[in-house]
Amino acid sequence: MADTLQFDLVSPERKLASVQATEVRIPGTDGDLTAMAGHTPTITTLRPGLLQVVHQGGTDDYVVSGGFAEIGFDGVSVLAERALPRGEVTQEVYEGMVEEFAAAHRDARARFENEPGPVDDTAKLLADMVAVGTHIGLDPKQPNF
Repeated sequence: MADTLQFDLVSPERKLASVQATEVRIPGTDGDLTAMAGHTPTITTLRPGLLQVVHQGGTDDYVVSGGFAEIGFDGVSVLAERALPRGEVTQEVYEGMVEEFAAAHRDARARFENEPGPVDDTAKLLADMVAVGTHIGLDPKQPNF
């Protein structure tokens, strides 16, 4: 088997994964990246997206809402604000996640009327979460930006 690295994924609710992986595809705030054994040590923040873990048994997908990843030479640790295995993300669960981001965007628009930075940031997070649903085959029921 190819070189592997230890992968761990935890959220405040539970530990979701601890496996030897050949690669981990990470939705980074500054762009997607793939970590493999021997990767240069890096810490990155996560945007809402699909985190994919390739291992001897196949590929596992997780929907993450944010957090950060610590990538080392021989491992990746992801601490997610919220993470769910793809199989647990039903239309109802997904709509709840989108609504959380839509509410944060509405709040930012109300609080930062003449400050586009925070409003733009929450709009980007909302758009990323909407894109996750489209990517995994769920109906985003696009909220009014």
